[in-house]
Amino acid sequence: MRKSALAAAICLAVLSFPAWPAGGGGGGGGGGGGVETKPVDPNYTTAQAAIKAEQWKDAIGRLTLVIQVVPDNAHAWNLLGFSYRHIGDMDNSFKHYERALQLNPKHRDAHEYIGEAYLQVGRVQDAEAHLKALDKLCWLPCEQYTELKEKIESYKRNGNGGKS
Repeated sequence: MRKSALAAAICLAVLSFPAWPAGGGGGGGGGGGGVETKPVDPNYTTAQAAIKAEQWKDAIGRLTLVIQVVPDNAHAWNLLGFSYRHIGDMDNSFKHYERALQLNPKHRDAHEYIGEAYLQVGRVQDAEAHLKALDKLCWLPCEQYTELKEKIESYKRNGNGGKS
């Protein structure tokens, strides 16, 4: 209920602002308006494909190469945690999720996934702590909050690691 009221207030506030004057504030001509794009790391792209194919060990190998080149890539650390969790290596899973959250404490996927990992090992209170973190990070309901909340509720209902 609190989030619904907040969402309505934000929408009302945005709609009450006057429209910006036409033609103002353009971003200059040519060159992409100053937006710099980074080249895509082929190891990261291959790791994402391996994850989709549930080829966890290949993903781990590729993601390890990614963090060797860019050690502050929170997304890669998070996906490493995700991959380790899926092969049952919970120690490495937690280690990598925690590193992702050190690099980016607002990483919503890392909060969701570490919460799910905590459910796998029966640590419901730790999972709930990450649900609270997501509640603060998501002004409006977000997918990560909703998914983790459902898994915690299922875990409590069924006592089966959050699986329905």
